[in-house]
Amino acid sequence: MGGVVLDEGPAGVKAPDGGWGWAVLAGCFVITGFSYAFPKAVSVFFKELIHEFGVGYSDTAWISSILLAMLYGTGPVCSVLVNRYGCRPVMMVGGLFASLGMILASFATSIIHLYLCIGVITGLGLALNFQPSLIMLNRYFSEKRPLANGLAAAGSPVALCCLSPLGQFLQYQYGWRGGFMILGGILLNCCACGALMRPLLPPAKTASDNTDNAEQAKAKEIEGEATAAKKKKLLDFSVFRDRGFLIYTVAASVMVLGLFVPPVFVVSYAKKLEYADTKSALLLTILGFVDIFARPTCGLIAGLKWVRPRCVYLFSFAMIFNGVTDIVGSQATDYLGLVFFCIFFGISYGMVGALQFEVLMAIVGTEKFSSAIGLVLLMEAIAVLVGPPGAGLLLDATHNYMYVFLLAGCQVVVSAFIICLGNFFCLKKKLDEGEEEEPGARLEMAEREELNPLTEAGSKDGPVAAQNGGDGGKSVGQQEKMVKGLAGEMDEEVKPEKGV
Repeated sequence: MGGVVLDEGPAGVKAPDGGWGWAVLAGCFVITGFSYAFPKAVSVFFKELIHEFGVGYSDTAWISSILLAMLYGTGPVCSVLVNRYGCRPVMMVGGLFASLGMILASFATSIIHLYLCIGVITGLGLALNFQPSLIMLNRYFSEKRPLANGLAAAGSPVALCCLSPLGQFLQYQYGWRGGFMILGGILLNCCACGALMRPLLPPAKTASDNTDNAEQAKAKEIEGEATAAKKKKLLDFSVFRDRGFLIYTVAASVMVLGLFVPPVFVVSYAKKLEYADTKSALLLTILGFVDIFARPTCGLIAGLKWVRPRCVYLFSFAMIFNGVTDIVGSQATDYLGLVFFCIFFGISYGMVGALQFEVLMAIVGTEKFSSAIGLVLLMEAIAVLVGPPGAGLLLDATHNYMYVFLLAGCQVVVSAFIICLGNFFCLKKKLDEGEEEEPGARLEMAEREELNPLTEAGSKDGPVAAQNGGDGGKSVGQQEKMVKGLAGEMDEEVKPEKGV
């Protein structure tokens, strides 16, 4: 159970914002790349799989769909495992599962075997890596967390640019069976990334700290009991009582309905305009290249002192930017119009990718993030499975890509208004009317009741208080520390718009 204590951040541990955190960031970069790019990279083998097993494209497409469903839908399971065993062991076991699934897939004799091996086993392995890596990144970075999230999110377009050409090369050189075997070996790097997720340790005690041990023993015992009571929850459903979390979950679910649709259909859109296959595929390369630079740049901007307290509004702007880009792009009639669409979509898509988990971290905090992200991913899993197929049905009914892009843009814009207006009218009002007064009242009460016990005792007990003057001085010193702690809590609670 020690992993649980360390993962939740023992008392006195502060996010280092550097040091070993950069190694954690490198591991998170690789894991994010594998998690988001691998379902797309596997698709390069579909043509050969269709020929091998005599199935249709829709049958092979279920491989990526099941893989994505496992990546998103197993979020609560990952939360339970992380809260029970810690991030590092969960990630290393997940790396073994991810590799094992691809290796077993190389011996497949039917498409069903591929569903189970790649979709279920590899999908579960990637899920057991993706979520814990974000949790550890949250614990290692505080002041630089927006930049860290942006850099980690850049792993997705980088890996996509690398894995897709690599998959084509492996298929040409070794066939799909040899390619799956080699990709399974590459996924063992998830275990190495998991080994980088070293839990944070509490600071070492000094000799001066030992003098206060006797006086603080009882307080530590009470604190330990309270902490144990909090840590017994393997999946904290109390996040649903957080108004900010509910608003974020609804907005994210609506956003995902349309967010992933344009990258799926933009190549087909260009082909319908009668452009060559290679020229059409170049559009995704342009989108990915812009995305690589947009994510860390947006993370850097989100970390600015003036911007960070208002990060939710930057996130809303990114979603509106993305939705409007879809709506305008639906009117493209030539290749140049689609190129401009991909450039602006890459910028907005990168902004959303860099900010989505940063905003969630700001809403629920470090302690509840492991449960919150699992529940959010579960809700998004439903939208991921509904969004692109729903857009495909609309395309079959209308035979016009304009309506597909218009629908996707409207869904993303609606999600932006949900989170922006929800924050402004619900959370900000609550903060202004209630939460700003409460910390100040607590501090004032502490100063009045805790810092002046000797004065009250002197007026009531007279000589008794005088005889205990030495102990009273020590007590005052401890109580001053208590008030400083309350002041620190006040500073955290009244940060403007920290929640959504």
